[in-house]
Amino acid sequence: MPVITSIEDLKTLHRSRTPRMFYDYAESGSYTEQTFRENTSDFARIRLRQKVAVDMSNRSTTSDMIGLPVSMPVGLAPVGLTGMQHADGEILAAKAAEKFGVPFTLSTMSICSIEDVAAHVTKPFMFQLYVMKDQEFLENVIERAKAAGCSAMVLTLDLQILGQRHKDLKNGLSAPPKLTLPTMLNLATKWRWCMAMAQTKRRTFGNIVGHAKGVGDISSLQSWTAEQFDDRLDWEKVAKIRDMWGGKLILKGILDPEDARIAADFGADAIVVSNHGGRQLDGALSSIRMLPHIVQAVGDQVEIHMDSGIRSGQDVLKALALGAHGTWIGRAFIHGLGAMGEAGVTKALEVIRSELDTTMALCGERDVRNIGGHNVMLPDGFLSEYGP
Repeated sequence: MPVITSIEDLKTLHRSRTPRMFYDYAESGSYTEQTFRENTSDFARIRLRQKVAVDMSNRSTTSDMIGLPVSMPVGLAPVGLTGMQHADGEILAAKAAEKFGVPFTLSTMSICSIEDVAAHVTKPFMFQLYVMKDQEFLENVIERAKAAGCSAMVLTLDLQILGQRHKDLKNGLSAPPKLTLPTMLNLATKWRWCMAMAQTKRRTFGNIVGHAKGVGDISSLQSWTAEQFDDRLDWEKVAKIRDMWGGKLILKGILDPEDARIAADFGADAIVVSNHGGRQLDGALSSIRMLPHIVQAVGDQVEIHMDSGIRSGQDVLKALALGAHGTWIGRAFIHGLGAMGEAGVTKALEVIRSELDTTMALCGERDVRNIGGHNVMLPDGFLSEYGP
């Protein structure tokens, strides 16, 4: 086993151990992938302010996210098909997050169902909702999340229609994978993955199959999902979902100051500044570029989180410095999961916390909650005017 010192190390292992279509699903964006690339490259443009001769003892990365204590202000973002990166992936990731003391969010498009995950953890997790046209399914899945004791609903707003992702189309992405000749040849090189997958019954979308009307097998599932994302989702429908849910609500996919103001006035418990990891609107600005504009627009009206592009503890610190109260990681923990299962998710979290702790100390901070704009330096034009 190689020595793991960074998320990049886990990414290398992930690529070698997971079927190509699922690795590409995680490590790709839409169209030209400009936004996908800039989500990470824009973090690199931000410089850190070093401080010396400062007492660095008794450091703490503990904080809170939507009123819940966390060991560091980092949550596991909802990622579809997580259970295809590694057998029982959502269960393993949820267990790792619980032990580490950070939030886990289950995707509507997960392989393991809400009930599967709830049966394997002892603390509440969050549930991410994609709004579907099927009203009966929508109401049912919300009730299932309530019954599982989910601590918050994360309502994703930036996937009313699916952005074109070239790699997924070319790979013929499906869960479980269709056994075409190229797929079978690739699977033959991924014996770890195949052995683990052969030992689980969870191989397709657990929240949908058997729960949506007319969806009983893979063929009916594909036709159902192709037409179900609700392209009529608007703020009126968001209000109805809020009332159906009745609990803590996080609105994810906010990338515009005007939308942030609406969300804040709407009464959301938190918003997530996000461009869906560069997988929806290619050509949109990176989340870290838009974060300061959204912080300026809504101030202390609503708790602000951020995702898309975070690959290190330094990235976490930079996001906090630009005004985020919390951050979410997707690909970073998926690389760990695909590399080593639950142990890999734990390793990803350990790497990020270690990097955050060390960087925080060298910036002269002992408490993660004191990180702010004084800790970073921005290049010219980084905060250029946005909008008309």
